[in-house]
Amino acid sequence: MPGDVSAQLLAIRRGTVQVISDAELTAKLQTGRQLIVKAGFDPTAPDLHLGHTVLFRKLRHFQDLGHKVIFVIGDATGLVGDPTGRSQARRMLNWDEVRTNAQTYQQQIKTILRSDREVFEVRYNSEWFLGRSPQLRTQGLQVFDFARWVELASKYTVARLIERDDFSQRLSSGKPLSLLELFYPLMQGYDSVKIAEQYGHCDIELGGSDQTFNLLVGRELLREYGYEPQVVLTVPLLEGLDGVQKMSKSAGNHVGVHDEPAEMFGKLMSIPDPMIVKYFTLLTDVEDGFLRKLEHDIATRAINPRDAKADLAQMIVSTYHGADAGRQAREQFAQVFSRREQPTDMPTVKLSTVAPDGTVKLIDILVAHKLADSNNDARRLIRQGAVKIDGTPVTTPTVPLDQAAGKVLQVGSRHFLRLVSPD
Repeated sequence: MPGDVSAQLLAIRRGTVQVISDAELTAKLQTGRQLIVKAGFDPTAPDLHLGHTVLFRKLRHFQDLGHKVIFVIGDATGLVGDPTGRSQARRMLNWDEVRTNAQTYQQQIKTILRSDREVFEVRYNSEWFLGRSPQLRTQGLQVFDFARWVELASKYTVARLIERDDFSQRLSSGKPLSLLELFYPLMQGYDSVKIAEQYGHCDIELGGSDQTFNLLVGRELLREYGYEPQVVLTVPLLEGLDGVQKMSKSAGNHVGVHDEPAEMFGKLMSIPDPMIVKYFTLLTDVEDGFLRKLEHDIATRAINPRDAKADLAQMIVSTYHGADAGRQAREQFAQVFSRREQPTDMPTVKLSTVAPDGTVKLIDILVAHKLADSNNDARRLIRQGAVKIDGTPVTTPTVPLDQAAGKVLQVGSRHFLRLVSPD
């Protein structure tokens, strides 16, 4: 069972933004029982990135303290789409998209969370919003239980919902706000009610700092249904590689959980220096004393921030790919960037398509190997000097075969292909 309350509080509070409330959290820990810790995730995208893992890692802290995590996959709420921070309505996903993404989430979270039943359970909120019949659930929103909607709608007022900043801003600016979006916080809060029905209590709910309103609705709904309110714990939003915007795939500033080791390492080496301590705090388990010293050493220039980033990148790559991959990624980065050498391990491309005039189309190679999104993107990279052969920038989209075969094609600072003759 969970142990010393003071030690638990120290572990739980690390890297958090807000606890509502500290007194309630302490009281729950003092019971000595295993707490039920809930977090919900809408599977709106198939791939997880390091920004998502900030919350997953906090859930893992609770597991390591002996508490049980209920991971609620919002396959029903995902159909609606969380309106948090949105200036306009979000595109509704279809059922196939949501369920495919949900399966991918389950696979990816296993790299962080313990999966033994004593401390982990996965629930899908379609269980209580769409019914248990697979035939009915495939119809999505068409089969929401009307009686449940009526009951839920009676528990909260419109006035309280539109106190929320993003809702009030959209209303004041004349932008559409659907009734379905107003229901989203209630649906998320009702997840907590259903978990409490199963266990007799839902002690804590975690979310990003932008989720505070939704989490507080859950507190109120638990009271309305006769349960003890949950403690709300929020974690910071992680800025992406630009150090400004929240990490996201759409912003192009993300590090994917399943990026290749060299790609992951290289991306992390590009973060702005002021982000180093925050990344260590939220993405690793280094001790607080290490963090204080690191912050002091960076501020006083006692260490080179580049070395701190390399330590960080190696730790994170090791977490998701293993210690050997972490060491190899660091060595390869040093080989390519510090010593200006080419990596020894790179994909080989056979130049099988040669034009009648004896030239090779570099654009086709870039697109085929996903180094460019399109032919136009490939041309842009060439114009910008980002494409090189044996270190020399390429200026044309085609090159003679004898200038390509046996050479190394480089795109940007991290991507290399060895080109071999078609013979």
